[in-house]
Amino acid sequence: MGAQRTTIVNLASLPEWQVRESRNVSLNDVRQWGIQPLVDREYGVTKVEIRTYGKANQTLQAVVETTPDPSSAYGLLTFYQNESMKPGRGMKLAVIGPQQAMMARGAFFVRVMRPAKMPEENFRSALVAIGGAAPSRNSLALLPPSLPAQGIISGSHKYVLGPVAMKRAVPSIPPNLVGFQMGAELQTADYQLNGRPVTLVFISYPTSTIARIRFAEFQKGLDVNQKNGAGAIFGKIERSYVLLVQNAQTKEVAQRLMSRLSFEEQVSWDQRPPGKPVTVQMFELIIGNIILVLLLVGMAVLGGFLLFAARRMAARWFPHSDWARGYEDSIIRLNLK
Repeated sequence: MGAQRTTIVNLASLPEWQVRESRNVSLNDVRQWGIQPLVDREYGVTKVEIRTYGKANQTLQAVVETTPDPSSAYGLLTFYQNESMKPGRGMKLAVIGPQQAMMARGAFFVRVMRPAKMPEENFRSALVAIGGAAPSRNSLALLPPSLPAQGIISGSHKYVLGPVAMKRAVPSIPPNLVGFQMGAELQTADYQLNGRPVTLVFISYPTSTIARIRFAEFQKGLDVNQKNGAGAIFGKIERSYVLLVQNAQTKEVAQRLMSRLSFEEQVSWDQRPPGKPVTVQMFELIIGNIILVLLLVGMAVLGGFLLFAARRMAARWFPHSDWARGYEDSIIRLNLK
């Protein structure tokens, strides 16, 4: 994916809520908000800012983390959400819990502390004022495909990009089997099936070849599809995806859960880079090549003219030199015996 240009959302888009204070901090400075610095660094967080918003005599505090792209901010949202949080009514990529709310907005992951005496509806309205009701359509288009919603246990969905988050999200699977260094992206969620929680692990790889190699490693390391009963893991490979199911009572139950996923080949186009349109750049490239060819031809003609002029000058000033006479009158002697 090419470099993309992301503009931070206006975190005080409505006039009644204004930024009263803003300061940059480190991840270690905001541990009390529930942030795990190692995890956030793995998702690529490059900047952390604490903002205080005010409206009349009310205040709200928010932590804004800058990530490389919308999928990283989305990953942080899924990693930190839990069963005590509920989706914000009328909002996308926003969850509200007893103590704080979380939102993914473009390449920014936002936490907002919830005041103890603020009614829920007022808090939700404040969140819309701070981060908007939803991310932009361009940001949503860059997110990974969704897992099936039917039967999913609230707060269990995680989108993982590295081994640190993997150890916390799916501790039963060794991260080295996944192969994050090969471009793996992992999603996991718990589902309620036949009265029991069942875990689905969905791993995306850049190519089907890599997926086949990693699935073979899962078969060796986890005995995938090789036993039944407690602790059994079932799975399959589909194109460039690997699916694993844990805690299923039977292989049929696991297959029923895996069959809920539909696989489509997706093509992700790089966002248009800033600057001149591609057609203009191609035209300038062609013109540049033509100019270069003309310069080379001109230099060759000039070189020939200079050589001719040098011969004429040598004939005038040094008439007996080889340079002036050339090699017409030269005698070549061969000592052959």
